[in-house]
Amino acid sequence: MARVLSVAALIAIWAIAALLAHSRLLPSPLGVAETIVADLKSGELPLEIGYTLARVIASFSIALVLGSVAGYAMGQFRAIDRYADPWLVALINLPALVTIIFAYVWIGLNETAAILAVALNKLPNVIVVMREGARALDPGLDEMARAYRLAPFTRLRHVVAPQLAPYLAAGSRSGLATAWKIVLVVELIGRPNGVGFVLGSAFSLFDMTKILSYAVTFIVLMLAIENFLVQPFERRAQRWRPRRP
Repeated sequence: MARVLSVAALIAIWAIAALLAHSRLLPSPLGVAETIVADLKSGELPLEIGYTLARVIASFSIALVLGSVAGYAMGQFRAIDRYADPWLVALINLPALVTIIFAYVWIGLNETAAILAVALNKLPNVIVVMREGARALDPGLDEMARAYRLAPFTRLRHVVAPQLAPYLAAGSRSGLATAWKIVLVVELIGRPNGVGFVLGSAFSLFDMTKILSYAVTFIVLMLAIENFLVQPFERRAQRWRPRRP
């Protein structure tokens, strides 16, 4: 109920501000809603969001898989951590825009460059989170697994994975929260479709109604993914931990 009231208050403030400003640079919520409905009927909005969402899923999946493996290896083996840590620090501090430009220059203005640029930007964040998770593994549980002579896959599934799941959920949440923002920059610079491309075109025309319609729609979509996919996974990942009294 509190969330509904908060959103309603935000829309009310927006509507009042648009009424007082009476400017095409601040369209009303009703005008934005009408544009969303019109773009939905024409099929433009679902198509462009589909392009962007596909890039988000592809790049995020690559970063999550590679980052989980690299983070676990760095957290478990000191030699690997010492060797790879300078590379990790360099990737963390490399600006996203620089990575995107490098990818487009070296690979070309294509989907491969776009997806790899976003994945490379998210990779170090996932590595850092998963490395901390690997360092926090309970040595007692590991000794138990060795005592019972569990097979490697069984140990990974029933001993390691449940302990790493909360860190994986945290990495997923932070990754999704920023991956789509980087994807928009990638599309703005070098793709002929997607939400970023549409926003760039609307900006050149000072079409704030179009900009807000796409921004609002994509934010709602990401909130739905957060509430119906990420948060349930996070609760499931925390299920094995004892609850605080």
